[in-house]
Amino acid sequence: MALRPYVVGNWKMNGTRAMLAEARAIDRSAQRLMKVEVALAPPFTLIHAVHREAEQIGVGAQDCSPSPDGAYTGDISAAMVADSGAKFVILGHSERRQGHGESDALVLAKADAALAAGLKLIVCCGETEATRDAGEAERFVTGQLAASLPAAIDAADERLSVAYEPIWAIGTGRTPTVADIGTMHRAIRKLLVERYGEEQGSAVRILYGGSVKPENARELLGADEVGGALVGGASLTAESFLGIVMASVDLQDA
Repeated sequence: MALRPYVVGNWKMNGTRAMLAEARAIDRSAQRLMKVEVALAPPFTLIHAVHREAEQIGVGAQDCSPSPDGAYTGDISAAMVADSGAKFVILGHSERRQGHGESDALVLAKADAALAAGLKLIVCCGETEATRDAGEAERFVTGQLAASLPAAIDAADERLSVAYEPIWAIGTGRTPTVADIGTMHRAIRKLLVERYGEEQGSAVRILYGGSVKPENARELLGADEVGGALVGGASLTAESFLGIVMASVDLQDA
């Protein structure tokens, strides 16, 4: 049985308690849109509050520490993330890799820690514009992902999703062509099957992220091997985020 599409909103460093109204609106609508799995990743400060509001949507974190506890001022362990009510964590986002110098090895260590804490994973990968222009996008992305993925997963409980986010398309308004997205997602699928075997590798949802908006969501979500979306700015209001969710619903009904 095919997995439902997975549409995840990443609020990044946005949101105060005033935004709980948006989370409530998203959750209420998601209760009527059961053909799509909907989730939000608010900042750490809102995870527990959104979790208390949510009856249908999943709630997750945007990062976690690879360490279980200790003298790591400002860090949040995977166990703490889980204790706050989160069910998943986004790891290896380009803004963490580039802005905080996170290596593939660190992303892998975080993934192992998150799995040990019972969290599901969304592991991100993506190339710069220079890498794409050099014709190295597919080689780079699959290499980055291969070094960031945990050694084993259990596909039966959907522990892993992958998010392909071309860095040059995040927040820029630019997007790759549908053909380019399909080519990259097929390469990622091939890697997943090689790593985990046909059954488990085929069950991992591959999300697309990078300037996904209601206006282009149907086209992007319809690309080959796209199993959902990781949405940034357009997830900050219920109106725009639900427009993307509805595009996914429409594709299921088509």
